[in-house]
Amino acid sequence: MTQITAAQVNGLRKQTGAGMMDCKKALIETNGDADKAIDVLRKKGQKVAAKRADRDSLEGVVLSSISKDSTTGVMLSLNCETDFVAKNESFIALANSILLLAIEHKSESIQDIKELSFKSGMTVYDKLIEQTGVIGEKIELNNYSIINAPHVSNYIHNGNKLSTLVGLSMSTD
Repeated sequence: MTQITAAQVNGLRKQTGAGMMDCKKALIETNGDADKAIDVLRKKGQKVAAKRADRDSLEGVVLSSISKDSTTGVMLSLNCETDFVAKNESFIALANSILLLAIEHKSESIQDIKELSFKSGMTVYDKLIEQTGVIGEKIELNNYSIINAPHVSNYIHNGNKLSTLVGLSMSTD
């Protein structure tokens, strides 16, 4: 049996966000191979996601962002099961990272967003499945909107439960 060090467990935890014991079990199962351990954790996430598929995800965050030239705005809702998770900094960071991908690629739909890849190479869809396993709750992209106009502005209300996008155009008539 391969000896698993605390540094290995900590490294895998930082890389995946999974719990310490889940990381240790995955490393033991893969004889210390971190890449294979990530796959084990991902498969665990898929199992958790399948078990939770019929659950309601009524909590979450609603965020919006505009492009650098202020001509495109996007708004999305990332939902989860409990307000405890919705208020978690890593959940909000995940929603923000998805939002930034959506605005960067000017995605037209939720399906388009799910197919985008993070710098790590993992798709948004796979990241949502992975985080379902890490957090232990159903996580889903629920709503998405994009707006294009000569000038777009956004507002996110404190608590990330309400957001707006406004597109303005000028008429010279």
